[in-house]
Amino acid sequence: MSSYLKSIIFAAVVTVICGSLLTLASTGLKEYQLKNIALDKQKNILKSVGLIHDKKPLSPDTIDKIYAENIKQVWVDLSGKIIPEQNKSQDDLPVYLYVIQNHIQSYIIPVDSRGLWGRILGYLSIKNDGTTVSGFTVYSHSETPGLGGEIEKDWFQKNFSGKKILDDRGNFVSVAIAKGLVRDKIHDSRQKNVVDGISGATLTGKFLSAGLKRTLIQYEPLSKKFRNNQIK
Repeated sequence: MSSYLKSIIFAAVVTVICGSLLTLASTGLKEYQLKNIALDKQKNILKSVGLIHDKKPLSPDTIDKIYAENIKQVWVDLSGKIIPEQNKSQDDLPVYLYVIQNHIQSYIIPVDSRGLWGRILGYLSIKNDGTTVSGFTVYSHSETPGLGGEIEKDWFQKNFSGKKILDDRGNFVSVAIAKGLVRDKIHDSRQKNVVDGISGATLTGKFLSAGLKRTLIQYEPLSKKFRNNQIK
């Protein structure tokens, strides 16, 4: 057998072995990766209502326990009616309820927004008055580090707490991101509906503002029910 043929056979064998090892590794790690994704979502839901903080690391078991004791996942239909899991349909929207002693403190809605380079995924929590934002978190994005990537930082996310999705007249306006500091760019009457923007990341702010508004419009029937004290 020539050395040339031996080289081809050797390369083919190495390729098959390496490919098989990569496939096995990918398959073996898939379950672990899915668990990490689920845990990260739980952490962000809990963070959005102030039950945990990044400054205090917690074990996966502790996070799972806090989540199970305080968060209930349900679905809502187009009229804002809460639907239990066993009765949900394809058109119903997921929502997470922060419950203490059978009383809803906040409701958390998933955010899926366009970003500059990819999707921005996170959670927005609203107090049971159906008007006041209690928290916002991001668990996945592709924005530029140091610019749009700042959306994952505490300083940016904390700006959402206490903001309103209604204007002074009670009309729905969502919550938006300013092109700079709110105090410099936004009229006093609108400041409660806008958070400080990120320097050099105007497009990220623009896309996320649009995504938040689109999401909040979908859940507006539910918010109205909370505002009208139809849900406790």
